[in-house]
Amino acid sequence: MRGRRDEKGDVDVNLNGIRKAVVAMALAAVVCVVATPAFAQEAEHGEAAKEVIAAKTEPESSATLYLGGFIAASLCVGISVIGAAWAVAKVGTAAMGAVAEKPELMGRSMVYVGLAEGLAIYGLIIAIMILGKL
Repeated sequence: MRGRRDEKGDVDVNLNGIRKAVVAMALAAVVCVVATPAFAQEAEHGEAAKEVIAAKTEPESSATLYLGGFIAASLCVGISVIGAAWAVAKVGTAAMGAVAEKPELMGRSMVYVGLAEGLAIYGLIIAIMILGKL
């Protein structure tokens, strides 16, 4: 663990990075919750009520659905790419430090960098799935 030690020998850990990660995850959760109603199913109504609702809201609801879907897909890709970049920065730095001390760890360290880059690919796949539903 990194951090300074006090007189008792306990480690004083800097929590700014952890706080930023928690805030980013909370923001991603809020975005997911806000984007979800765009894909919610219509509530049960009688046939007459469905026709009235469809006549009044059809042009606006389809535009809103498309807009919400495009926003959700773009946020999905954007947030996942930012997370992947942050992970690659942290993992790549540590991996190159380890390779400087032990060159035989090069292959193993690249696996970890590739796993971190997989986050961006997952976000892209989810965005493609969202756009496929539109």
